[in-house]
Amino acid sequence: MHGGGLELALLFLLAAVVAVPVFRRFGLGAVLGYLAAGVALGPFGLGVIANADPVLAASEIGVVMLLFVIGLELSPARLRVMRRPVFGVGGLQVLACGLALGGLALLTGLSWRAALVVGLGLALSSTAVGLQLLAERKALTSDHGRLAFAILLFQDLAAIPLLAAIPLLGHVHGEETVPLWWLALRALAAIAVLVFGGRLLLRQVFRIVARSRMPEVFTATALLVVLGSAWLLQLAGLSAGLGAFLAGVLLADSEFRHELESQVQPFEGLLLGLFFMAVGMSIDLQRVASEPLLIGGGVVVLLAVKFGLLFAIGRRPGGLDTRGALLLASVLALGGEFAFVIFGEAQRAALISGAERDRLVAMVGVSMALTPLLLIVVSRLLPESAPRAQRPFDRIPEQRPQVLIAGFGRFGQIIARLLAAQRIPFIAIEHSPEQVDFMRRFGSQLYYGDPARPELLRAAGAAHVRVFVVAIDDPESNLATVRVLRRHYPQATVFARARNRRHAWELMDLGAQAVRETFHSSLKMGERVLVALGQPEDAAASRAERFRAHDEALLVSQHQVYDDEAALIQTSQEARRDLEQLFAADRGEGVLGKELGAGD
Repeated sequence: MHGGGLELALLFLLAAVVAVPVFRRFGLGAVLGYLAAGVALGPFGLGVIANADPVLAASEIGVVMLLFVIGLELSPARLRVMRRPVFGVGGLQVLACGLALGGLALLTGLSWRAALVVGLGLALSSTAVGLQLLAERKALTSDHGRLAFAILLFQDLAAIPLLAAIPLLGHVHGEETVPLWWLALRALAAIAVLVFGGRLLLRQVFRIVARSRMPEVFTATALLVVLGSAWLLQLAGLSAGLGAFLAGVLLADSEFRHELESQVQPFEGLLLGLFFMAVGMSIDLQRVASEPLLIGGGVVVLLAVKFGLLFAIGRRPGGLDTRGALLLASVLALGGEFAFVIFGEAQRAALISGAERDRLVAMVGVSMALTPLLLIVVSRLLPESAPRAQRPFDRIPEQRPQVLIAGFGRFGQIIARLLAAQRIPFIAIEHSPEQVDFMRRFGSQLYYGDPARPELLRAAGAAHVRVFVVAIDDPESNLATVRVLRRHYPQATVFARARNRRHAWELMDLGAQAVRETFHSSLKMGERVLVALGQPEDAAASRAERFRAHDEALLVSQHQVYDDEAALIQTSQEARRDLEQLFAADRGEGVLGKELGAGD
């Protein structure tokens, strides 16, 4: 296709809109739909896209953003808890699968150097496909999901020295190879700059940008941090995804965590879909058709070897039950996107031929396409088992708040203190960066963001919230937030702060329970005034309670006519007369008082 960027964008979007719903309708998952759309559009399908390499390079930003969002879920403390599965289980998986697959490659006639590179390259699994499959099934926080993530994280780290070692193992003439110690020093320096510079600068940058109150600038800053971190580590010869992941970890404990997640996720989803389509485009159907037994046999061997070793590793050092180990093996038995880069570098270093590189890339691509089907088969064959008791060091506590407080001024703070005193888990979101900065100095678990954004609410765990408290003082922002909550979480209970009666009626229209911000405090003060004037405390309390019940009943009755000013005036006058007669009756005065006295 020779059209411009607009035509390409329309084609990609059309393919995604058509293929993904169809595949999900039949229970095949979104990943397989994207891959199928890519195969159809690619140079080996309909030929709409002549060269898939530029699309693949550009779409890798989706993987970068995915790793940034995952980093936001892992604070440094939680990452320390994962060091054993990352380096222990992850290291064992790469070593075992690399040696087994390398040994098989050695039997095909490759040199030991080439076999080592091929074995380790095939030992790596696709981070994007694996995590997306787990996310679709809401299994990222399961036992096998956390172990899969730990293994994938180690694989990303292991790919770095492997890429650095390929020129040393190969026979590249006319080029001066860079010493390995220099590559390692450069990599460590880049990580140090990102970690220490990020800790000192990132929060300050976001605080400054948040004070501008311009959402588009905050979005641009978030994208700048993600892509800048990825570029920095890529410049040092490391994985771009590792840079984005570290940036996410650095911001995991910040007040901007949920806002950043909501800003980045829409871009991540689109670009990740484009990445899967680009992988589908890179599958050489002509190569598969010309050598079906060789390619098919290679795919079967790859999946079988990795599946068996991953099952064994998941059972013993991983501590999973049989079902969890099988699901782990199903998710990670495929090849990975790093294989495209590794085998390209191996060809450039004269370790493998161009034909061998094409065969290996086809095997990896087909394995990525078959993995969603493999996971579906395994999931349906294995019944859901009862959850087992988790080991203390494996458990990573998830944020499951029962209450979400939107707005953290004086009104919201009192509610938060009452909940905290009873150890009821809650989360608070505040749109003012100054208020966030001030309250976090006192240890409040407060996050910056706009609670009227559905993406932010999802990122904050709103699906698990039982009660929403909208304590925002601005009536328009208050109503906007309640509208979003009632639309996306219609079953939840919503309490909303009301500025006045009309604001309360508008909130009642939306199905929220309105609490007038000064009504109860004014009523309490009025009760004290009556006591100061000489009334007994019990009498003053009784009359204040009677006034409260009468006024709240009036609020409900006037809700039906609050758009009719004449009706409002009439009902207010009638209510005032009724209330005066009730209090006169208490004193034995008026018509009601005389009737009550006669009855005595």
